[in-house]
Amino acid sequence: MTGAWLPPEQYVKTIANATSYAALYFTDTAGRPLQLRAVGDACTWQWPGGNMDHGETPWECALRECLEETGISFAGPQRLLAVHFIRQGAAWPLNKFGVVFDGGRLTDDQIAGITLDPAEHTELRVHTLEEWERTMRPDGFARLRATDTARRMGTVAYLEW
Repeated sequence: MTGAWLPPEQYVKTIANATSYAALYFTDTAGRPLQLRAVGDACTWQWPGGNMDHGETPWECALRECLEETGISFAGPQRLLAVHFIRQGAAWPLNKFGVVFDGGRLTDDQIAGITLDPAEHTELRVHTLEEWERTMRPDGFARLRATDTARRMGTVAYLEW
C-alpha cells in the first residue's frame, strides 16, 4: 500500500472479496435441532437460509430464505447466535461469511406444517445432538454444536475454517 487515497470503486478491487449467507436456527420444543437435507448432496444438512442478494441485510436474507424454503414467515426477534467464516479454497473461490439467527422453538404442528422447496431440500429432520453427530460431516456438526451451545449459554459463537 502506497498510502495514496483510492476512490472506493478502485479500492475494493485491492482487498479480499467474500460472499455471505444468513440462516435461522430452529429447534423443536424439546430443544432438538431441525435441519433440512440439501438437494444434490445427501450428506449436507442445513438450516433455512441462503446467500444474500444485492442490497439485502443478513436479517432480510434469513427471513426471505426461511419463507422460500419452509413456508415459515418468521417474525421473532433479531437474536444473533453465530458468525461463520469459511476461507476460499478449491470448493469455493471466495471467502464466505455466514450469520446465524435464533429462529426459536417450533411446535410439532408448526414443524408438520413446513413445506419444503423441492428444488433445494429433500427432507426435514429433528434429532438430538448425539443423533446429528452420527449423521453429519464433522465440520457441519461443529457448526451445529457451536450454534446450539451459543443459544443455551446466551452467547454468540464465532467459527472459522
